[in-house]
Amino acid sequence: MSRATLLAVLLGAAVACAGDGADGSGGAAGSAAVVEVPRDTPSLRRAVDLVRPGGLVLVSPGVYRESVTVAKPRVVLRGTDRSGVVVDGQFKRPNGITVTGAGAVVENLTVRNHLANGVLFTGVTDERLQAGRAGGSAYDPLDTAKFPPLKGFRASYVTAYNNALYGIYAFDARDGLIEHAYASGHADSGIYVGQCNPCETVVRDSTAEHNAVGLEVTNASEHLYFLGNRASRNRVGLTLNSNDLEALGPQHAVVVAGNALTGNNDDQSPEQADGGFGIGLGVGGGRANVIERNLISGNRAAGILLSDVQGYPARDNSVRANRVTGNGTDLVLGTGAPAGNCFSDDRGATTSPVRLPRAVRCGSQAPADRAEDPAADLGRPALGRARPVQAPPGISFQDVPAPPRQPELPHASSAPARPAVGLPGRVDPAAFPLPARAGAVPRH
Repeated sequence: MSRATLLAVLLGAAVACAGDGADGSGGAAGSAAVVEVPRDTPSLRRAVDLVRPGGLVLVSPGVYRESVTVAKPRVVLRGTDRSGVVVDGQFKRPNGITVTGAGAVVENLTVRNHLANGVLFTGVTDERLQAGRAGGSAYDPLDTAKFPPLKGFRASYVTAYNNALYGIYAFDARDGLIEHAYASGHADSGIYVGQCNPCETVVRDSTAEHNAVGLEVTNASEHLYFLGNRASRNRVGLTLNSNDLEALGPQHAVVVAGNALTGNNDDQSPEQADGGFGIGLGVGGGRANVIERNLISGNRAAGILLSDVQGYPARDNSVRANRVTGNGTDLVLGTGAPAGNCFSDDRGATTSPVRLPRAVRCGSQAPADRAEDPAADLGRPALGRARPVQAPPGISFQDVPAPPRQPELPHASSAPARPAVGLPGRVDPAAFPLPARAGAVPRH
């Protein structure tokens, strides 16, 4: 099934799973504070119908072959065993769990084998909206006034694997937190945040591997933080993108700190749609982002690649205090990238062009020495190139091996429900130091 076809069914399944209730909650008002599956009902969908807003759906181990939409506010959908509670799409249902209820939570469970997404958080709820316009490509940008973002969401201790597009997908959603997540085997990206401004969202302490792209940001800007994550053994580790396929471009003002983006050269991963391979962090038309204290190593083409896309220049980005080493080329400035970007503590890094056309060093207002720019007398900046790497053929997302067990939510069977209210709370990027090695990021 093509990517465009997959996107065409994205929202259709969310609407179908919402049921016939006028409020989109599945047709039942629900009055129970806690609904246990399978004790009270064997169906996740029915459990969401029965629970009241602000209630807890507590799911015991089992394989649940159904899709569910959480449309009521502040509902917590929680598994008692992260690896044992499995929402399985059987490679025939588009989405596993769709969340449209403000302040709702998905935690401590696994979603796998869907033809679109594992977990989708979105403000797109209108049944009349054409299916394919809920994110991705081949659709018109969403009217953000007509379809305001979901406010308040959280995914904690969620494992998502072997879903065709995204593992955990936040689109037209804000005031959120994605933490202690694991995503592998996705033909687009493991964790994706798109179309929000301001996002007021944190992605932290999560792992993405064996995906086409590990962590992805598109047209998502302001008060968005990627902190202490590990993106390794993908085709591309992390991307910050601007485009005209979604609203709210250009992408800008994201903080990427304390992450390990290493060894993203996995030939046993789904093929990346744009052909990217061997890149640690790519900025495609992003602006005014802060990239600091990240370990970026072992990526065959490039450690950090800054370039313009679709008329959006990569400009005014701060790249500082990272450890960028052992990549094909450590720092690459491509088309449009020199405008206003600054770099600090990059001594010893290999660069393309060899002598960077710096506007300023980060934290300095000194003008660039145009003599450093080999193309200055041509009236344009020199353009860099990543080391040429032939992207190997990918494998089907269905064939990526299942991941090992992941850490559990503490006291999953007994902890009270904690809705996604007041998120993300206080954010301190300084608490996420430079990782010491590829396999270790700090846990918070």
